[in-house]
Amino acid sequence: MAKGRPTLASTFCGIECMNPFWLASAPPTNCGEQIMRAFDAGWGGAVWKTIGEPITNVSSRYSSIDWEGRRMMGFNNIELISDRPIEVNLQEIAEVKRRYPKHVVIASLMVESKRESWHEIVQRAEDAGADGLELNFGCPHGMSERGMGSAVGQVPEYCEQITGWVKEKARTPVIVKLTPNISDIRIPARAAKQGGADALSAINTINSITGIDLDTFQPNPNVDGKSSHGGYCGPAVKPIALNMVQQIQADATSALPLSGIGGIGSWRDAAEFILLGCSTVQVCTAAMHYGYRIVEDMQDGLLNWMAEKGFATIEDFRGLSLPNVHEWKQLNLNYQIVARIHEDLCIGCQLCYTACWDGAHQCIHLDRTSPAPDTTRTPKMVEAESARRISTTPIPKLDSGTSGRTNAITPLERIPRVDEHHCVGCNLCSLVCPVENCITMERIDKDLPFESWEERVAKGLVATGTGEVMSTNT
Repeated sequence: MAKGRPTLASTFCGIECMNPFWLASAPPTNCGEQIMRAFDAGWGGAVWKTIGEPITNVSSRYSSIDWEGRRMMGFNNIELISDRPIEVNLQEIAEVKRRYPKHVVIASLMVESKRESWHEIVQRAEDAGADGLELNFGCPHGMSERGMGSAVGQVPEYCEQITGWVKEKARTPVIVKLTPNISDIRIPARAAKQGGADALSAINTINSITGIDLDTFQPNPNVDGKSSHGGYCGPAVKPIALNMVQQIQADATSALPLSGIGGIGSWRDAAEFILLGCSTVQVCTAAMHYGYRIVEDMQDGLLNWMAEKGFATIEDFRGLSLPNVHEWKQLNLNYQIVARIHEDLCIGCQLCYTACWDGAHQCIHLDRTSPAPDTTRTPKMVEAESARRISTTPIPKLDSGTSGRTNAITPLERIPRVDEHHCVGCNLCSLVCPVENCITMERIDKDLPFESWEERVAKGLVATGTGEVMSTNT
């Protein structure tokens, strides 16, 4: 157990970090003035918006997907690398490091695929005082069409070769930023490792078109009536990022110190990435949406959680979830859970019934009946009961002083019933239920030993390559 207050300080590929929260290479790190304000807010590091030969950006550049009232659930951009001169960016890197020597400044770089071009930009970035270099092998739009960005990250040979060129010159740690626009992210990760990379960052943005205007037929974002595929990020990509982070870190031939990127906007998100092996996390969309000060809650939340769990440092829990991710064939087929509906919490919406019948396994039923009515009741008694039903709804009230529980009773015929003998434990009903803990998934003890599909195949109970279960009576 941790003694005293936990610390967020750590080391990432040899770089001392006051905390794991970095700003990703993007508009929030476009210039020195922004990064210094971010450091004042509490960010431990920043990856400078990618430096290369200046380009010309278009207008507009951003579009987004809103979901159930939440703005920017998914965010798309067609903005390219920095449109500011290289020498201006480098001068500002030097000034930021002069004023904030303990904060991490990483130079994100992208130039044409020539050894001398990479050697030159590496020399200039390190001379400016950058603590490390992030090679942008992931930009999916604009730069890939010019033979840079994901055009490099999608070809393992290029990824390894350019990483090698950079390592020939670099004096600081080299981080390779990987593209998710590939069938297996471990392939470029292995190539980067073979090229000598000191660390990886993942994931870059995902190729996307966020939508079409149904009045004008123009894709978003609109550039004079036209558009292009762009890079998708934000909360919507977090599950994809977590999967790719796990793939990299669970593979010995690709695993390196990893900076996690993709939909991170809270301390909980950061903790999940660290549990899958990341040492630092990079944030972009959340900072663009809510501003730099979100890092205050991220730091406080992670520290409080670490204290609660007894973790003194990031390293105490980094990678703890990796052993819990397996191939499907290695999961326990004899583990079974069933849905249980708690009548005292049910509001009778019957969403679970609809979901089960239309989208799952037809094991939730509406066949309950209330007790037979008492025919001895007087009209006055019936009127009083009716008034109570009208004035007290079956919806839990937050002002009842009972944490959402009330004396309201949902009529029995409104409460669905689970046929546990046919319930497969798919979990859909609990996911659609609007009342927390109204439907719980509870284990049924079948008194059977652990058995996976892999084991069944090994025992000869299943014909290899088929789903046919063989007879055990032979």
